[in-house]
Amino acid sequence: MKNINIICVDDQREVLNTIAEDLKIFEPQVNIEECESAEEAQEVMEDLDSQGDLIALIISDHVMPDKTGVDFLADVKVDGRFVQTKKVLLTGLATHQDTITAINQAGIDHYIEKPWKQADLQKTVRELLTHYIFNAGLDYQKYLEILDKDVVFSRLQNSTG
Repeated sequence: MKNINIICVDDQREVLNTIAEDLKIFEPQVNIEECESAEEAQEVMEDLDSQGDLIALIISDHVMPDKTGVDFLADVKVDGRFVQTKKVLLTGLATHQDTITAINQAGIDHYIEKPWKQADLQKTVRELLTHYIFNAGLDYQKYLEILDKDVVFSRLQNSTG
């Protein structure tokens, strides 16, 4: 079975640790990968993809050295291997224009402002994972424990409807 992964990207280790801790509720069904730069995230994505693993979701900070989160997520958007991958921009320093650019160029699925509430992050991730699993044609029943029940119900209603 292919492993499903969430890639978390933030150049501040303490923030990265907090994100990973907040997402532990999705393990062991989903692997949480922590990266301190867009470059490291790209390397991890290459490795996972070469192993046949899936990248369901990327949560990226915006303000990072070398490459911004918006630029990184825009690169992911145009990479045909990650068409289904959901993208979240998590930041406290993005300007209004950065946010517009993230939506238009990077095709982000959600924007979360720092500091975030654990429950809000978990709810967003749960919803996006559920959409990813259905869009990717995976057997959702293997993941029911971590999926958003309302989204599952809605998707099943629409498929039988």
